[in-house]
Amino acid sequence: MKRIPLFIGLALMMLSTATHAQRGRKNLPNFDSRLYHFGFILSANSSDFNFAVADSASDSFRGVNNVPQAGFNMHLMASYTLSRHWRLRFVPGLSFQDRGLDYTIEGSNNVIKRTEAVNLDIPLLLKWRTDRVDNFAAYALFGVKYARDFQSQENVNQQLQSDNILRLKSGNIAADIGAGIDIFLPFFKLAIQAKTEHGLRNVLIPDDSIYASPLDFLRTRSFVLSFCFEG
Repeated sequence: MKRIPLFIGLALMMLSTATHAQRGRKNLPNFDSRLYHFGFILSANSSDFNFAVADSASDSFRGVNNVPQAGFNMHLMASYTLSRHWRLRFVPGLSFQDRGLDYTIEGSNNVIKRTEAVNLDIPLLLKWRTDRVDNFAAYALFGVKYARDFQSQENVNQQLQSDNILRLKSGNIAADIGAGIDIFLPFFKLAIQAKTEHGLRNVLIPDDSIYASPLDFLRTRSFVLSFCFEG
């Protein structure tokens, strides 16, 4: 989470520079007349879990807390113009998400259990955009995403491991909601966008391990800051 202010500061600096540079002229005047647009998105993320402690947690279990971790995303983007204000976005790509849980167990030191995911993301998003004012427009977006974790330990036999592991399901569905600003530059459109992703599926695989047994459910969540380049 400490990296997020840096990302926001960089975004504001870029926005300020673009505002000063583009004042007084209209770039890409025919951009919105095209039905299709393509581009790519580079993002930074901070990810953790939404969770609940099980009523059946052992007496030695004292608590668990999130330890958010940083990651990054790389996506392609295809945009289709539905109407004056609405666009449909298909944004397939990869996201590298790292999460941590800090367990407090009586009689032992705190243990931070990290989970690393390399996801194939297949999102479908609706974008609502305001009318363009000079070289700027604001927008909101929302939609759903299917994600498949290539590093999931879903099929690992817990009993054959030398140490307990936290097993998560490889497939997940998430709801995305966010907002951003479009900046029309001379040769392409830049968007600075922030969104949250909230997992809708319980990805916890229950077993008798010290990490899974105290938990009732685990759902993923992420904050994502993106720079979108669209031609």
